[in-house]
Amino acid sequence: MRLLIAVLVSTSVSMLSAAPQVANKSPVGDPAVATRKAITLVENGRCKEALPLLKQSIPRLNDKQLKYSGGMAEARCAMALDEQAAAAEALFTLRREFPGDPEVLYISTHYFSQLAMRSSQELAAKAPNSYQARRLEAEALESQGKWDQVIGIYKGILKDNPQTAGIHYRLGQALLSKAGDSGPVDEAKAEFQKELQMDPHNAAAEFVLGELARRAGQWTEAAQHFSNATKLDVGFSEAYLALGMSLASAGKYAEAIPPLRTYVQMQPADAAGHYQLAIAYSRVGDKDGAARELALQKQASAHSQAAPQP
Repeated sequence: MRLLIAVLVSTSVSMLSAAPQVANKSPVGDPAVATRKAITLVENGRCKEALPLLKQSIPRLNDKQLKYSGGMAEARCAMALDEQAAAAEALFTLRREFPGDPEVLYISTHYFSQLAMRSSQELAAKAPNSYQARRLEAEALESQGKWDQVIGIYKGILKDNPQTAGIHYRLGQALLSKAGDSGPVDEAKAEFQKELQMDPHNAAAEFVLGELARRAGQWTEAAQHFSNATKLDVGFSEAYLALGMSLASAGKYAEAIPPLRTYVQMQPADAAGHYQLAIAYSRVGDKDGAARELALQKQASAHSQAAPQP
């Protein structure tokens, strides 16, 4: 009996020690072999078999071109099988590994659009009466300029869900779009104010209120809203420009310089920012600063004119 046990143990150890050598010869063990096999499966319409291989092998690849081909195949299969998380992950990996590649950008646009459409269809099917589904409907109508319908939907959402953040802002924008540049703004302004009461961190609402005040020549009020917007969102470059312009319009040129300087640092290619900063420098007697900004304005304008038009 002891001899039999010893033989069994010896045989088991031998089999275990040999197992890794067998596994290394399999396609899954070699990421390049596995990826090529998976790509062939994809070409033959066998995505169910290919996708698991691609998920395992691509992260371990060193061959850049094979990683590119495998990533394309993975995105294609994930979309075909409606594995949305896998598709998004594959697309983000491609964009990270191959930034600026035209084909990657093309399929990203195409597939992300499909993913958005599938999500909207799922929302409409599973929760057609939810405020989220109604909001999505309103946003689709916005692109068609059907402002009366949009306004009606947003007002209905607020009636049923008065504490929903973002709806007062959307309603305010719809009211402004319906009124046009010369139309009444009081109702829209009230909606942006309500949005801020509900969400005090909404930098976009602060910015629009600043724009409305600026159009009315209310420079102090405009500057306050724009200043609030920059504090709520430090990357909101347009708010710095608008703040500087409002302060300059109020004759506060020295106060206008810091936000305008911040803007041109954030958007150095914008000629308008350099021009506004040049004016502010000139009004406070800084001739060198004004000359420098005017030169930068000319450079930015020349570069803009030389750039190919879309």
